[in-house]
Formats: sequence, structure tokens, C-alpha cells
Amino acid sequence: MFGIIRPCRHRLSTRLRTAWWAHLCGLCLTLRDEHGQLARAATNYDGLIISALVDAQSAGEPRRVAGPCPLRGMRTAEVSVGDGARLAAAASLVLAAAKVRDHVDDRDGAFGRRPVAGAARLVAGRWARQGGATGVAVGFDTAVLLDAVARQAEVERRPGGLRTVTEPTETATAAACAHTAVLAGRPANVEPLREVGRLFGRVVHLVDAVEDLDDDLARGAWNPLTATGTSLAEARRLCDDAVLGVRLALRECTFRDGALVHALLVHELEQAVIRAFAHRSRRDVEEGDGGGCWVPRFRVPPRPRNVVLGCGVALYQCCTCQMCCRNPFPGPWSGKPNETCDDCDCGPNCGGGKGGGCDCDCDCCGCDCC
Repeated sequence: MFGIIRPCRHRLSTRLRTAWWAHLCGLCLTLRDEHGQLARAATNYDGLIISALVDAQSAGEPRRVAGPCPLRGMRTAEVSVGDGARLAAAASLVLAAAKVRDHVDDRDGAFGRRPVAGAARLVAGRWARQGGATGVAVGFDTAVLLDAVARQAEVERRPGGLRTVTEPTETATAAACAHTAVLAGRPANVEPLREVGRLFGRVVHLVDAVEDLDDDLARGAWNPLTATGTSLAEARRLCDDAVLGVRLALRECTFRDGALVHALLVHELEQAVIRAFAHRSRRDVEEGDGGGCWVPRFRVPPRPRNVVLGCGVALYQCCTCQMCCRNPFPGPWSGKPNETCDDCDCGPNCGGGKGGGCDCDCDCCGCDCC
């Protein structure tokens, strides 16, 4: 599952954590119900923000009780359904199709093999069509997303400045976020949310570029930072400016209950930037005290693994308590450093209106006191 907005459970209150899971599971089940089991692979952390925005502006997205799921510890849960989840599914499918095509064009890993590349192109084409159909059903023209994807390839062939490179992503996310106000019947929110989406898209693009920088350099692949001669310091400045812009634009919006949106698009977006640049600057990683049982070792640059091998490593790490006791531990699939939940990066970055530095009356401080 991909996306930069990955909140740790310690940073969200019980109410917001439950709402976050409802939107994530709602997106996954909407993809399954409308487009088949394979479409669930397009589920991503960032896509659920679309569903959360619709819910925050309207009288509340309808919910239904979903059956047991392994990712929820085989527990049932209320999940979000309705137009917000369908819009999130449409955007996720179209952008996932673009991501698959990008991997095929770059001949990344298994996508470099002709049979895999052919199958991937078929899947990407099907997802693009399905996403378009779902978008039309909720009044959203996904042509703007497809056009942005097409222009991204053209921009990468003839890059100008960094802002030129990130523009297609900004346009796509701006259109999706603005349409949430249309679905919720809040026309005054359209332009502020368009600005939120534009700046969010910029952060997503830059964070992805920073996280992929080492791998792209090792493979000689195209990267926005190296192609435009942008330093990490300048990229960090642009990310920080965009995060501040998102915060200011959200103040112009009217929400029924904006606590989850604020937590994700202000605090978690800021945390995603901090995490990306901190991991990029961490060159020497301590292995920790685990003796010979704590393998695999860290590698610089990280060495990714395929799905099957990664599952085996994940199972071994779980059985040897690395995910809770080895801090940091290498990601089973990415090989990149991951923080344990016992010593995570959940500093008190929000006071929930109770003196912790947050300027809104939200309950995103991670405690249950609100």
C-alpha cells in the first residue's frame, strides 16, 4: 500500500483513528465491490483523504458494517460508503494505472520482462477505464487526471524548473479535492480546496522524489531533483512552504467536522515531510542489539525485495520481535529504515486546542481527552 500520509496510531485519538480506518476500509471495499478483487491493489493512504474531505463537509458519509478482515485483526468495523468513497476509488484507480504505466516505461524490476509488462499494460488500461466510469457516476471528469498523467511524461522528457515538473500532479490532486466540495454541496469551499489539492500534490511529488533519490541515482533513472538541479535544501523549503499553504487554505473552508482532515492535511503532511528528509539524511544506521537473529542487515542504498521474499522477511521479523524491539528495523519490502511503534516519531505536534501548539480546536493530539 502506497502513499505518504501514514499516521501512527499514537498520533490520532481513538475517534479519529476509527474514522481513518473507516475511510481506508471503505476505499478498499468500494474498489472491490465495483471493480473486482484486483482493483483493491490500488488502495492507498493518500486516496482516503478524498473520502474524508467529503465526509467533513457533508452531513456525514453513510456507513455500513463490514465483515472480518485480516488487516483489522479479523474484527468487523463500520466503513465509509457513498459518493466520497466512490470519488476516492475513481481517483485512486486512474492514478494507480498511471503508476503502473510509469513502472512499465521505466522497466522497473519485473516490469522489464515482456510478459509482465504486457499484462501490466492491460491492467493499467482496465483501471483507467473503470476509474473513468466511476468518476462519471459521481459527476467527476477523470479526463483531467488522464491529461495530467500524459503531460507528466512530456514534462519529464523536456523538464524546466521543478515547479514545471510538479505541475501535472498538482493539477490532478487539485481537481479531485475541489470536486469534494461539489459533492458535499459547499460551493464556497471549491477554490480553497483546489488550492489545498494543488499544494498537497506538490508535497507528494517532492517527497516521492526524495525517497526515490538513492535508488534512481543507483539505476541511472530519471528523478525530478537531479533533472532540475534542485538541492535537498531547496526541496525541503518548497515542501515546508506547501505545508503552510495547506494549513492556511484549510482555514478558509467550512467543515461540519474537520478534525480528521486537519490531522491528516496539517500534522500528518508535515510529519511526512520530516520523515522523508530525515530518512534521506540517515546514512549510517545502527543495527541494534539482537545478535545474529536480527537479520537482514541494513544496506545503503536500501535493497528492495519482491513480494514473495518480502512476505517471508516480514514473517521472520514478526516472529523475532524486530518490529517492536529493533529500532529502526529494515522494511521487509523496501529495505528502508522503519520506526517501531514503541519508539516512533509521534512527538507532541498537536495540542488539540489544549495548549500543545495547534491553532485549532481539534482532537488530533493522540489522547482520548477530547
